[in-house]
Amino acid sequence: MPGGSTLTWWTLLCGLGVLNAVGWLASAWWLRRQNLSLSPEFRAMQRWQLLLSAVYVLGCGYRSMLPVFDVPRQVMVDSWASSVLIGRSVATLAELCFAAQWALLLRGLAQAGGQLGVAAVARSIVPLIVLAELYSWTAVLTTANLGHVIEEALWGLGALLLCLAVVRLAAQASTTQARALLSALAVAAALYAAYMFAVDVPMYWQRWLSDEAAGRGYLSLAEGLEDAARRWVVTHRWEDWREEVIWMTAYFSLAVWLSIALAHARVPLRRAVPQRR
Repeated sequence: MPGGSTLTWWTLLCGLGVLNAVGWLASAWWLRRQNLSLSPEFRAMQRWQLLLSAVYVLGCGYRSMLPVFDVPRQVMVDSWASSVLIGRSVATLAELCFAAQWALLLRGLAQAGGQLGVAAVARSIVPLIVLAELYSWTAVLTTANLGHVIEEALWGLGALLLCLAVVRLAAQASTTQARALLSALAVAAALYAAYMFAVDVPMYWQRWLSDEAAGRGYLSLAEGLEDAARRWVVTHRWEDWREEVIWMTAYFSLAVWLSIALAHARVPLRRAVPQRR
């Protein structure tokens, strides 16, 4: 059984997984009641947001109950379901759905405001995260943290692009409420980008440098695929999980809540046509 600190943290993650699932169901029920007054086009977009959010919520719930530290093949539960191969596959699907939610939101806002630059950012979000996921898989399979450095930098770049696009939209918002919401979103994206470049990227870079200094050998992609599927190291020592606690806790709470909230965004889907005087 896990020790005191590890058990407390793991219990928190499991509780978050359950809470998030209940929150998504309550959100879907509430939105269904509101749908009667919405246009068919907006209802279709909202359904997509809910579906993408459901995948993200379930994926994060799975990972919160079966935590995995990918590169050292470190797990909390001794089961094939905890294998790095399965965990990383679930994470990839969930994160692509999360990125698609942002792309949908930006596309709707860009169409409404006639913002070509924002539309370009909307089109770039998913391909950028696909590239980040490829580097993530490279790092996970080879166990070389350099791939994680590039992955996190790409996520940070995506957040910066999102921030710039939202700032542009906020400057042209027609209401004070819309401007305040967009400004808050811009601040959140900026803080996320700052965290990635100030904390995550340097952390993985230091791990890469330490491995290089120690002369560590890496796996080939084929070797890594077999290793990720067959090998997992069960540990409940707090020292083994301590560096993962902050990002996992924030990821399985704040990010999930944001995903659920995106389904509630009232996005105008057509640009308003100015009336002739």
